[in-house]
Amino acid sequence: MLTVLLTSPRVAPGLLTWQAWTELRAAPRVLAPADHPQLAALSEAGITVETADAPPPGGDSGSDVVWLAPPGLAEVPPGARAILGSADVPGAHLIDLVVTMERLRAECPWDARQTHASLAPHLLEEPYEALEALESGDMAAFGEELGDVLLQVVFHARIAESFTIDDVADTIVEKLVRRHPHVFADVKVADADEVKRNWDEIKKQERAERAGVKVPEEAFASALDGVPFGQPALALAAQLQRRAARAGAPADLAALPGDADGDTDLGAELFRLVTTARDAGLDPELELRAAARRYRDRVRAWERSRSAPPVR
Repeated sequence: MLTVLLTSPRVAPGLLTWQAWTELRAAPRVLAPADHPQLAALSEAGITVETADAPPPGGDSGSDVVWLAPPGLAEVPPGARAILGSADVPGAHLIDLVVTMERLRAECPWDARQTHASLAPHLLEEPYEALEALESGDMAAFGEELGDVLLQVVFHARIAESFTIDDVADTIVEKLVRRHPHVFADVKVADADEVKRNWDEIKKQERAERAGVKVPEEAFASALDGVPFGQPALALAAQLQRRAARAGAPADLAALPGDADGDTDLGAELFRLVTTARDAGLDPELELRAAARRYRDRVRAWERSRSAPPVR
């Protein structure tokens, strides 16, 4: 009988299932392509491997044979038995992106000359394109745009000299574990609101520690520390108000005064509209985007009506 051993190219050589090792040790003959990545591990385990780039026809005249298929191969010859020697874990395909980026950085003239500064505009553009796809309801397009967002992370990590993509992953994993003690430690929470309060308190402690200040003797650590002022103005105003509200700031602080002459200050009016949106449980940035889409549709309808031939 011919047994085809299937393996993942994303799993380190030698990391095979117990069934795979059992089959390999018991088989009278083991065949594999000359460049198969498992060869060194099999040799170290004392398993003799014959070179064969393809499975033997007809099950090799009835004798038991295990053939190691090239990594990633999913097709099995008719009549052959397949066993899974290694399989991808969730997220394993991210390795493909890292490997692809390494090659592009080395072999593509355009990718090779990019810098953090030259790619900076895409850090803004790509998330907005993903948001537009999400708002359109096209989930296939949304998934594709998320890939473009992910590329920016991998590209910048490849360019960086002070950190790697693994450092980026380690940092966010450590942060998520630290800020979810109700999942990774013994903290008890009653609901999602308490999770959010714990998150904010942990962030406050982190800011104080980065500043070298002991939390109980904290000189000053604002709830607004870390709010990025480079984001769109409506989103910025909403985030400032959310942070301030969670810190217990009086609501009337959001009532900004007009200018010195008593005239209406447009910025203050917009800021008050953000407060109105938040009080209604709405995101002002998304609401304005929705209004902009409705306006776009009305303008297009007007344009079509003007270009339509007259009715006779």
